[in-house]
Amino acid sequence: MTGPWFVLVESNTTGTGRDFAEAARRHGLRPVLLARSPARYPYAAELGLDVHETDTASAASVTAVCRRLLAAGLAGITSSSEYFMHTAASVAAELGLPGPDAAAVARCRDKATQREWLSARAVPVPDFLVCRSSALAHEAARAMAVPVVVKPVAGSGSEGVRACADPDTAADWAGRLLAGDTTGKVLVEREISGPEYSAEVVDGEVAGVTAKHLGARPYFVETGHDFPAPVAARVAERLAAVARDAVRALGLVTGPAHVELRLSDRGEMYVIEVNPRLAGGLIPRLVRYATGRDLVGEVVAGLSGRPVRPAGGVDRHASIRFLVPSRSGVVREVTGLDLARALPGVVELSCAVTAGLPIRIENSFTDRKGYVIGVSGDAETAGEIADRAVAGIAIEYRQPGSGRRDRTTQ
Repeated sequence: MTGPWFVLVESNTTGTGRDFAEAARRHGLRPVLLARSPARYPYAAELGLDVHETDTASAASVTAVCRRLLAAGLAGITSSSEYFMHTAASVAAELGLPGPDAAAVARCRDKATQREWLSARAVPVPDFLVCRSSALAHEAARAMAVPVVVKPVAGSGSEGVRACADPDTAADWAGRLLAGDTTGKVLVEREISGPEYSAEVVDGEVAGVTAKHLGARPYFVETGHDFPAPVAARVAERLAAVARDAVRALGLVTGPAHVELRLSDRGEMYVIEVNPRLAGGLIPRLVRYATGRDLVGEVVAGLSGRPVRPAGGVDRHASIRFLVPSRSGVVREVTGLDLARALPGVVELSCAVTAGLPIRIENSFTDRKGYVIGVSGDAETAGEIADRAVAGIAIEYRQPGSGRRDRTTQ
């Protein structure tokens, strides 16, 4: 294939990682994956991608590879992984390529800095304190009148995020996070009760609002999404307005953003966090099924200097439910996949669980071992399709003296 290069710095192992490469090709670009361990990405071989084994933890190494590609024609650089968005933005700026403001990306990546920045600019965020010790976390939880949420300042995918019902629990969890954290700080914030949503943003404008389903407390594992969110138009408009205010306040007006919000029981809206990337959890695919818009393609076009022409014309609802095992163990058998796949309205099903697979519950996005996407003309039916399909998948564990099955239900 000829055409200018489009660099992907690392990737998601599934989902939008592959989608970015395919979108680049649709735009006449030559996707090239820069990765420390290319074998982590089976889709690269499946698509026949050009791959450069590179120390992606070093911006200088990424820059050096991109400079070599620049001589042959380099249109843009990005990542589908939040951990490498700042590197991509910094290298793009150094080489004069399109991209988000690197300083804005850095502000987003540090959740403490992000909170302080938004609060100072009157964007509604939960009460919070940045704590550098478990004693300070204890005091913060006491002062905020628990429950609180304690989280790392540089995580992703709900890793390390926990609700804490009392100051002692908050102090204990903060101590655990600080013991394995290089930043030396954690974020303690007042928990906002009420439903969670996200706004999907491209170049500062909201493409739509997603409703989220969460697993059991005290953790915040996302077990499903519905797009568009089944809420009144005025609620969706308010959520979108707050999300726009947040990305503009942060200076993140070029490229993608994924803004997570909570609607309190009293109807108040709060920004939980702004991520300088497209949504994970295959939300961009839900958007495409529901509206016809290709958010991944729009981002690739914008970051390679091509015209961004949002398409649409589809008016449907799409829901995803994740296969989330409820306990650890070694898998003996998985059943129900064919029946789930054959259900009317199921457009995608993927399952990474196979016989012999050891499962360990981490209470983060890594617990999701598969998914089902259902599509329909109305929100309720789309959700019911996805719920029914994933509920029909059963995991049986290899456990002496027990034939018990762990059926995943949402």
